[in-house]
Amino acid sequence: MKATVYVTIKENVLDPQGNAVLGSLHTMGFDEVGKVRIGKYLELELSTTDRAQAEERIKAMCEKLLANTVIEDYRFELEG
Repeated sequence: MKATVYVTIKENVLDPQGNAVLGSLHTMGFDEVGKVRIGKYLELELSTTDRAQAEERIKAMCEKLLANTVIEDYRFELEG
């Protein structure tokens, strides 16, 4: 089973890296961009076929390691 995890900074948390990219885009002439938020994308291969167990394990991974839940949100998708 394959899990795709998306980790993003919460809306109410400043994103200095996103602001730097936004400034660079504007400098390069891409003035139509109004906001940039930086995040993480992860792909995990799981050795289970039990969807409920996979969801539980992915949530635990995100809470314990993959996301800093104080300042980041996460979501995931499962395939297979």
